[in-house]
Amino acid sequence: MAREALTRLTGAGSGDGDDPPCGGDDCPNVYRTATGSFLVQGDLSSAFTPPEGEALVEIPEAVMREAVRVLGW
Repeated sequence: MAREALTRLTGAGSGDGDDPPCGGDDCPNVYRTATGSFLVQGDLSSAFTPPEGEALVEIPEAVMREAVRVLGW
């Protein structure tokens, strides 16, 4: 799936308060797919070893709050 096919919910912030600056593609982000599922981009975590084919990523709370705000939840 190409990134262009996703709806980016985070990362366009100004850097004020809970709206982190993230104009580039190298920071934590939350994306929504056409089917309504979510993709998360973040730093790899080694908190535990996930099952094969899965990965753990760590993203800041502010990024999740921004995604929820964009979705109006």
